[in-house]
Amino acid sequence: MFWVLFLLLAWAGVLAACVRLLRASTEAAGPDGSVVVDHRLSLYEAAYLAGGPDRVAVVTLLSMERRRRLLLAHTGWATVVDPVGRDPHERDLLGAFGPDGQSPVRALRAAAAGHRAVRDLADRLASAGLTVSDAVRGALADGLRAVRRATGLVLVLAAASLAAAPSGAGATATVLWWFSLPLLLTLTCLAVARFEGHRHSPWASPSGRRLLVELQRADGPADPLTAVAVHGVRAVTDPGLRAALA
Repeated sequence: MFWVLFLLLAWAGVLAACVRLLRASTEAAGPDGSVVVDHRLSLYEAAYLAGGPDRVAVVTLLSMERRRRLLLAHTGWATVVDPVGRDPHERDLLGAFGPDGQSPVRALRAAAAGHRAVRDLADRLASAGLTVSDAVRGALADGLRAVRRATGLVLVLAAASLAAAPSGAGATATVLWWFSLPLLLTLTCLAVARFEGHRHSPWASPSGRRLLVELQRADGPADPLTAVAVHGVRAVTDPGLRAALA
């Protein structure tokens, strides 16, 4: 019965990891401060709440391409046509181009998190209670990693228990059955987290998500940029533009 000690260790690791993830999820879904009820999201605000700095860069690129002030090639390169930015986001994006007015789209998207306009936008949304804090997002990511590590721990301890258990089909079946319970718990937590991750943005608080839903109902069907702001590159209907942004 030495393998029972391994089972207890597996349960201890699984319960600790799942509780950690549950606490982080509860904090992310909890009260998020006072919000102006009548606030209407701008396109950049919606993009940040739905996908963070990267989504803001995508919307800025598509907005400029739409007005023929930027060319996006299916090869993944962007070329400046009009070097004058109309707002802070456009000016920061143009500043990320090289001296020849060309840059890989991937590099432009990666640089968005450091843009001053994006940081100011994030501060405004945070002060309105529309975003999830960096600490909460970090806790969620740490909780997911802990559950994944706990899944590996269960598998390792199950293998060790099979080696330590008495020989025989009955003993093997018993060990596998008992270890299947903590394994099922971790896999269920990961499946729920993945489902919730597809349903909700990790950037938006509950109030922010409500405003995103309202914006989508009002403008989503009529404005392609709003659809991209909310849903990302998969909402781009032009295959060439989608290839350029991918």
